[in-house]
Amino acid sequence: MSETTLIVIRHGETAWNREKRMQGTTDTVLSEVGREQAQALGRRLAGHGFAALYSSDLSRARDTARAIAEHTGREVVADPRLQERRFGIFEGLTVEEIVARYPEEHARFASRDPDYAVPGGESARGFTQRCIGCLAEIAGRHHGAEVVVVTHGLVLDSLYRAAHGLDHGARRPVPLINASMNFFGYDGGAWRLELWGDISHLA
Repeated sequence: MSETTLIVIRHGETAWNREKRMQGTTDTVLSEVGREQAQALGRRLAGHGFAALYSSDLSRARDTARAIAEHTGREVVADPRLQERRFGIFEGLTVEEIVARYPEEHARFASRDPDYAVPGGESARGFTQRCIGCLAEIAGRHHGAEVVVVTHGLVLDSLYRAAHGLDHGARRPVPLINASMNFFGYDGGAWRLELWGDISHLA
């Protein structure tokens, strides 16, 4: 097998997910539900013969990965390049609060300009280069193997777009689900989506 398979997992639920607050790189922690989801992921992957376990170094992803490590015996390799996109002044706020406090910045953000960075934040283009570059490096490091990566919603969004040739301005037609497993193949610099949004372990 020449293609590398990445099982890319969005971290378990946090209180801010439930409240629909923008998290970005704010280091939020898993909720009780999120911790249960992480354990379910660990049970799902127990006995699964993957080669390595990578994670964002933010607590919500790292603690999800640690639950997987408990069940699989794999060591968690943390990489800050797998962090969520930085949202600067928007972090910790709901969309309604952002619109009320920062109407001009929100309007520019909502225009989906890939080069616009919220004050204190990161542009979509820069973020995509960061996270997709990291994932490609991981895939190349484990050529032909299967690797688990625990990360964040917009990292998954970027990977979905890379696999489908979807630019930043286009709407993504699928949801980003906490504790979901998403399977991607990587070969010769090209990404291929194999399975999206598998949450059968949460049933």
